[in-house]
Amino acid sequence: MILMNEIPDRFWGLFRSINRSTYIEALLKINEEYEYSNYFLSREVCIQVLEEYFTAKRLVIWQDELEDEADVSEPTAVRVLNWLLRAGWLRKVDDYASMTVNIVIPDYAAVMIGAFFKLARDEEDETQIYIQNVYAILFSLKHNPRAGISLLNTAYINTKRLNKTLQDMLHNMDKFFESLLEKKAYGELLKEHLEGYVEEIVKKKYHMLKTSDNFYLYKNDIKRWISSMRDDVEWMEQMSRRSGQKVTAGDIGEKLDQIERGFDDIEHRIANMDREHSRYIRATVTRLNYLLNQEDNMKGLVIRLLNHLSETADQDEAVKEVGSRMNLSQTSILSERSLYKKRKTRSGFKENLLPEEASVELTMEEILELNRLKSRYSRKEIESYIESHLENGRMEVREDTVDSPEEFEKLILAYDYSTRRKSLYQVEDPETELIDNGRYRYPKLVFVRRKES
Repeated sequence: MILMNEIPDRFWGLFRSINRSTYIEALLKINEEYEYSNYFLSREVCIQVLEEYFTAKRLVIWQDELEDEADVSEPTAVRVLNWLLRAGWLRKVDDYASMTVNIVIPDYAAVMIGAFFKLARDEEDETQIYIQNVYAILFSLKHNPRAGISLLNTAYINTKRLNKTLQDMLHNMDKFFESLLEKKAYGELLKEHLEGYVEEIVKKKYHMLKTSDNFYLYKNDIKRWISSMRDDVEWMEQMSRRSGQKVTAGDIGEKLDQIERGFDDIEHRIANMDREHSRYIRATVTRLNYLLNQEDNMKGLVIRLLNHLSETADQDEAVKEVGSRMNLSQTSILSERSLYKKRKTRSGFKENLLPEEASVELTMEEILELNRLKSRYSRKEIESYIESHLENGRMEVREDTVDSPEEFEKLILAYDYSTRRKSLYQVEDPETELIDNGRYRYPKLVFVRRKES
């Protein structure tokens, strides 16, 4: 039976009523007493519960569209109960055996009251409930031989609800970004952040998803069980036989795949929440710094001036008044660069530079002098470098001869040393090909012992 078809038209009048908050609180109190009285309440008990509640709260009720002058003269508890009965939120059941009138809550109204209860109370987070339900169901499927396919369907529904809850949590984080711009003082924003975002999101929801003893602990076990059940062909055949329906092992495997994909989607949503959380923290810190320093920098003062002009009713008069105190036509005020420290432009900087001189190729002596290599190694060290590479009285420079900056410097100095008249070694043929080993380029030299003349 579709409950929507049972709802009377007057039922929706509660949401248009001026007394809707009072009616909702009355429904919650009756529902609370309804649960603790074996779901059986007389009219007298309902009136007594409402009278005690209204006396403590001291609520005021206005005349409603469904009420007449006779109803207004009734006590507040009786007026509220009668209105809820007329609108279809409650229903009378006559007990002729005991000669009493009982009050019951219709099924469609119970659904709406449950929604009111969630909106008005801060119960345990639903993400924790759904993940525990899936965990318990899959544990039963894995170890209980009497578990059937209906439990697997329940696990899939709980996975979808968990995904929906996380999606709603992610989308509702936008309201915290809006509150950043609404707060005009540093203390107000800090209080909103600590009592709003940290208490409602971080501690109650976000922290629960990120701690190791909650979601990720359950997730690892659930994925491991799904994998083992999918690979256990005998278990899947037994499940299909126990179901008593036309359910094949393939259908069971597909349902397991859907649950596994659902947990992959959950991980993606948690990753998106991580990004939104980081964005909010950065935006909050930026906004706090602005509110803290807006009196001390040009950017904060200009923004305050613009906000003041936009909020003024007579903007033309306000601009004239500001213009009498500030020269708004100056480039230093209107230019966006004025919000920062004033600097010289690149073009002005280039005009003051001296003209570039044409680059001249340096000689070997100038290179050595520029790098100051001569003083780094003595003559004895250069000779030892050449002698360490001698083979049959010859040092042939190859690709593996130079493998570090020090070896490259020593090779340059060795060639410079070979050109000296009193050097012990000389180069056979200075006009030779170049070697490129990927890191250095140098000539393919051959050093030999200088002949005594």
